[in-house]
Amino acid sequence: MNRAPLKRSRILHMALMGAPDAAGGAEAGPGKPFLLRALQIALVVFLYWVTSISMVFLNKYLLDSPSLQLNTPIFVTFYQCLVTTLLCKGLSALAACCPGAVEFPSLRLDLRVARSVLPLSVVFICMITFNNLCLKYVGVAFYNVGRSLTTVFNVLLSYLLLKQTTSFYALLACGIIIGEWQARAMGHRRYGGPDPKEQPCQASVDFIRPSSLDGGFWLGVDQEGAEGTLSWTGTLFGVLASLCVSLNAIYTKKVLPAVDGSIWRLTFYNNVNACVLFLPLLLLLGELQALLRFAQLGSAHFWGMMTLGGLFGFAIGYVTGLQIKFTSPLTHNVSGTAKACAQTVLAVLYYEETKSFLWWTSNMMVLGGSSAYTWVRGWEMKKVQEEPSPKDNEKSGVGV
Repeated sequence: MNRAPLKRSRILHMALMGAPDAAGGAEAGPGKPFLLRALQIALVVFLYWVTSISMVFLNKYLLDSPSLQLNTPIFVTFYQCLVTTLLCKGLSALAACCPGAVEFPSLRLDLRVARSVLPLSVVFICMITFNNLCLKYVGVAFYNVGRSLTTVFNVLLSYLLLKQTTSFYALLACGIIIGEWQARAMGHRRYGGPDPKEQPCQASVDFIRPSSLDGGFWLGVDQEGAEGTLSWTGTLFGVLASLCVSLNAIYTKKVLPAVDGSIWRLTFYNNVNACVLFLPLLLLLGELQALLRFAQLGSAHFWGMMTLGGLFGFAIGYVTGLQIKFTSPLTHNVSGTAKACAQTVLAVLYYEETKSFLWWTSNMMVLGGSSAYTWVRGWEMKKVQEEPSPKDNEKSGVGV
């Protein structure tokens, strides 16, 4: 008897809860009325958007607020890891006390497992640190473009480490994200003023005159430079963060068996290792001394915002899994792309910034390329699943 293949949403649920799920999609199954299911999906997507956008704005405040003036990005990251560790342990204890009310895997610190997870934890530490450092040096509006190379690194590392090839259409989507270009707008050169060789009449007619392929990332970098707000340091941290996000996804698959396939156990061990490894960094970089001199160290508002940042960091993992469970991995990626667009618009409005047409074009190219790549990969996976395997063809060809 042929077994029905597991849906990706059910596989994710098994990983999140650390045990097989026999419900088989009861939350979003066909048994519920359409209106109720649509309402549930809308609520989950809204929850994901609010959590993700709020976390980015809150981290920007903690890392680069003129009123706060806290120059300790490593300590901010360390504290968020500490809050996540305590929340995981607290929920595990609560699930043990109230097994019917709370679902959470049991957590017990095993040094052998911690050592097995350590290589991934190093990548995880780099990922969250570079993410926060990128956000410290660039604006929230540019943050999405600064970290837009994750898809490109996914393709590159899949080939270099896993020997997996990528289709032409997926590579074309990556080209839209990064590209290579040279452009002049309104008679202005890159990072400079008016072009002395440009004729006055041409400057008013040639609004955009590309001389080669435009790409969202480089166009965004160029436009940030043209507006005088480009931080090469922040951009470099964004590229490194994108690389670490891709590496983290690859090594997570290898390490999951060490934690019985549980994403929450992996989250616990990653954050425990991070807390330990961050301590020497805090001493070497002098952030503990800077923290002791911090004027608002005893402020309840400061520690409240720090703790809220840790809560958002924990919650984003939960709502991400929740959104995939109620929709699909493909829909989650599309939702993430739309959320990035909304986040960019909100940042421009909140910080009262004025952006050029080319700047907005770069953002749309990054979001469009990411959406195209997500759609292509989803279409390819669906096509592979629908193609019969050679064994099935052999069985169908045998007479009865």
